[in-house]
Amino acid sequence: MPPLADYRMRVRYYETDQMGIVHHSNYVRWMEEARIHALNEAGVSLRSMEAEGIQIPVTAVSCEYRKSARFDDAVRIEICPVRYNGVRMELAYRILREETGELLAECRSSHCFLDTRTGHPAGLKRRAPKYHRILEELFSNNDDKDG
Repeated sequence: MPPLADYRMRVRYYETDQMGIVHHSNYVRWMEEARIHALNEAGVSLRSMEAEGIQIPVTAVSCEYRKSARFDDAVRIEICPVRYNGVRMELAYRILREETGELLAECRSSHCFLDTRTGHPAGLKRRAPKYHRILEELFSNNDDKDG
């Protein structure tokens, strides 16, 4: 499946540990940066959604580390749609060293859409049809799009 978007960055010094490699917790931060970038590129602004009373909390995250990233490495993160059903979505991430294409990590994140007025899950088809249409199109190559 083709990526929604690629996100590029350089490893910052403060993200590394005493061994000179990126601390594992930073991969989750990178996933968030990449996810916000990809959704913005697609026309789903988190700022706008939150202004309309919808949040997208993380419900699960996983990451399998393959190789270490180090200070000043150029990193590319591919964000791919996995599943969307109007109330939940799942994304996959491939984190690569830009210069060599080496796979550094394979990760996933799961999310729900939450109505901030009620604190309950929100079905975007009814609650925010504009965003639902955009996400449905992005995830259209998947089987689980019943929302």
